[in-house]
Amino acid sequence: MAITRWDPFRDVMSLQNRMNSLFQDYSRAQGEGDAMTTANFMPPVDVYEDEHKVVLKLEVPGIKQEDLSIQMENNTLSIKGERRFEQEEKEENFQRIERRYGSFYRAFTLPTTVDSENIQASYEAGILKVELLKRAETKPKQIKVSIGPSGSAEKQPQAKQVEGTHNPQVKSQPAA
Repeated sequence: MAITRWDPFRDVMSLQNRMNSLFQDYSRAQGEGDAMTTANFMPPVDVYEDEHKVVLKLEVPGIKQEDLSIQMENNTLSIKGERRFEQEEKEENFQRIERRYGSFYRAFTLPTTVDSENIQASYEAGILKVELLKRAETKPKQIKVSIGPSGSAEKQPQAKQVEGTHNPQVKSQPAA
């Protein structure tokens, strides 16, 4: 008999996969017929930020460029689109229809650091990429701190500043 290593998380993952398929099957059963092919969907999105911009990447394969709309209003970025069901094939010939069709709408509240006049969007290989540049005044600035005399070959005399309090009743004595 072979010795196998027991992995407790394998059973948990198996249970999670069964539960996910159960809920997916239930939601599909609710939308039988035409509703299945025209159901709204929500494309997944990745949002990340660096010191220069905020970037959104949406998975929208099969959607034509003219079916996408991006709008910016009151610090809210709205992305709308529609994936149309091709009626070339008769529906009764399909064995399964798992892809989602219909329209979607996603709205993102953006930080005030984003420059709403500087937005770029590109669409490649089913990924819609929206880049929102940050305002120049909100970008972090690196300030160089210099220590000691400057690196020049000539040394120039530097004035010294002495801090103290001035008391008008104390008279200074001339230096001898």
